[in-house]
Amino acid sequence: MSFEHAPVSKGLMMSCALTSIIGGIFDVKHYLHLQFVPHMSRHHQYWRLLVHHLAFASSSDLLVAEIILYSAGIHIERQFGSIKFASFAIASLLLATTLEFLSLLLFHRIGLNHIPAGPTTLVFSVLFQWFRLVPPVYHFRVFGVSVSNKIFTYILASQLAIAHLPGSAASVAIGLLVGLIYRSDFVNLKSWRLLPSVIRFATRYLLPIIGSTRSPRRLNRARPDNSRSAPASGSGNLGNEEVITTARPTPAGTRNRSNDQEAGTGGSVMREWVNELTGRAEQPSAGTHVPNEAEIAQLTSMFPDVQRDVIVGALQRSPNVERAVEMLLSSSG
Repeated sequence: MSFEHAPVSKGLMMSCALTSIIGGIFDVKHYLHLQFVPHMSRHHQYWRLLVHHLAFASSSDLLVAEIILYSAGIHIERQFGSIKFASFAIASLLLATTLEFLSLLLFHRIGLNHIPAGPTTLVFSVLFQWFRLVPPVYHFRVFGVSVSNKIFTYILASQLAIAHLPGSAASVAIGLLVGLIYRSDFVNLKSWRLLPSVIRFATRYLLPIIGSTRSPRRLNRARPDNSRSAPASGSGNLGNEEVITTARPTPAGTRNRSNDQEAGTGGSVMREWVNELTGRAEQPSAGTHVPNEAEIAQLTSMFPDVQRDVIVGALQRSPNVERAVEMLLSSSG
């Protein structure tokens, strides 16, 4: 999984890591936590309500939050879109700040006087959207109990909940409540968006700092086993290879050449039969599966957005259709 179509998640992870590291280097983390008595009740340091979202108090909290944002935030941003996801993050932080202040004001006499530093509420608000919107990939049983692959992310998230009790548990509860409020659209938060001027500023000045979010290009070469073991004698052998990529569309000229090669493979079975009868063997095709039109049509209906040459290449590299489906799913993920 890459940061493709998820620049806000990448920027959020980068900013959390950078501010946490800077806070540790300059030893200013004691200014980042939120405490009602005496910081707000006596010294009126209300600026802590906003500042405590900037950085995490410890490296372990930062690591767990980064893993959760990478596992859940990218999926949510791709479903929401970057503008809606950024608006969701800002709205969640503002609503969480209000609820945190009310919680400290109401419950500081019974032990809730301290909330640890870090955007924990935003992390769990994102995690709630991930819980509601993203289905599990697979299920398995542990001691007779059926669980999904999401259980590993939930176990990591529980580390944040018990790290600094009772304040960390309060942050987790507020974050889940904020996610529920946004999901239910109780106060019409879903329709709110950032100002166009803010979006233009972020696109022009912040997006270049984040850097590229394109996924790495992956090349898969479909060659017979005998040609894989034979030494390369020159550039002529490389020119006869069929290069199939699952990363990005190829230029028009290259795509036309690939289609011509596919048209030539339609008679490969007949050509092999003729070669066996005549005793000719131009190049043995052992180790390469030759797909038929039924298999290609089946995968084309399952993956309508994938190019035909990618589907043909996956079938050539797979012993059966099920393995080709798994390969296409892993490459698209």
